[in-house]
Amino acid sequence: MLTIVIIVVAALVIAAAAAFFFLGPERFGIGRGHALKRRFGPEYDRAVAEHNGDTKAAERALDERVKQHGSLTARPLGPEAHERYTAQWSDIERQFVDSPQEALVAADALLAHLVKDRGFPGEQFEEQVSALSVHHAGHVHGYRNTHAAARGESGTEDMRQALIDARGFFDALVTEKPADADRRGPRSSQSRSQGHSRWQLGQPQTKGSNT
Repeated sequence: MLTIVIIVVAALVIAAAAAFFFLGPERFGIGRGHALKRRFGPEYDRAVAEHNGDTKAAERALDERVKQHGSLTARPLGPEAHERYTAQWSDIERQFVDSPQEALVAADALLAHLVKDRGFPGEQFEEQVSALSVHHAGHVHGYRNTHAAARGESGTEDMRQALIDARGFFDALVTEKPADADRRGPRSSQSRSQGHSRWQLGQPQTKGSNT
């Protein structure tokens, strides 16, 4: 009797596997689209919009991004580069108070250099974004928004939001543990976080306050 039960169960497993293979995972509610949505988040919706609502075309495009850039391993930043980028970003945030447009242009340029230093490919902006979206889907909009704001006419509030979004992208790239940072990395990250909490974009500090 036990042997018969084992045979029946095995046959059912084989039948289910065959159905999954031939019908495709979409029939079972676990299609590739679900995995892409989890991986890309807002970038998935953006891709669908760019393809006029054609989810299949959007998913093919996102799959292509993963094939091209999924195996990329970002280069770590050395401690000196880590400190230099952090200091430059602080300067940009201070500059925004008096010259928001110039600050956005500087932020866009700084992010472009940081992206290259981390080893993301692409000479053109869209190529960079394509690679970045595979590994930083939750923050790449900050790079995109800053790039657009630096090249167009935007109101002060839009520019402020663009730089805030860019800060999230900057942190996602620069706070990943740099090479030989066991001693210096945690201290630098804490200092940067405290400095940012004391200063709000668009709100100049009182004279003599620390930055």
